[in-house]
Amino acid sequence: MQRKMPRTNRERTEATRGALLAAARALFVDKGYADTSTPEIVAAAGITRGALYHHFDDKRALFRAVLEEEARAVADEIERAAPATRSPRKALIAGSAAYLDAMTVAGRTRLLLVDGPAVLGAGESLALDQAHAGRTLREGLAAALGPRLPPPLTVDALATLLSAAFDRAALAIDAGDDPAAIRAAMVRLIERTVAAG
Repeated sequence: MQRKMPRTNRERTEATRGALLAAARALFVDKGYADTSTPEIVAAAGITRGALYHHFDDKRALFRAVLEEEARAVADEIERAAPATRSPRKALIAGSAAYLDAMTVAGRTRLLLVDGPAVLGAGESLALDQAHAGRTLREGLAAALGPRLPPPLTVDALATLLSAAFDRAALAIDAGDDPAAIRAAMVRLIERTVAAG
């Protein structure tokens, strides 16, 4: 029988952080940010309040870390669906569908598009998006359109508007609109944007 090796400090730290993030995410989705207390989070995670404050300055910092994980997961899904081996047009279309699919994970739309801006503010929430899903959109548009855009049109301006459309589409699907119709409309919008560039 093989003896189980004791966990390293790093492994314990990562396990505690992971438990906090998982417990906080579940409570933020179930109850919302405002109605979730730090005692509830630590009880659900099975750790002490001291451990929470060792990892995060406050509840807001923990919430931001949850959102960072969610935003990273969305970008990862987009990048998996739109590898560099695809044509830029096909990658944009596949990335569009991947974004909408990734946003159907339970609670994700609420976290990233409703509570995120309300808690972090529009600027910080937008910066989080631009570092993840927004970045993939800008890169995809730059690959598909590159220098073909007539001034004063820019990839950044297009990405800003399309990002808003994607977010609105995710909110509509979350509210019960027909996902197939929304996806088809987003594909059409991307195809027209690329064709017009």
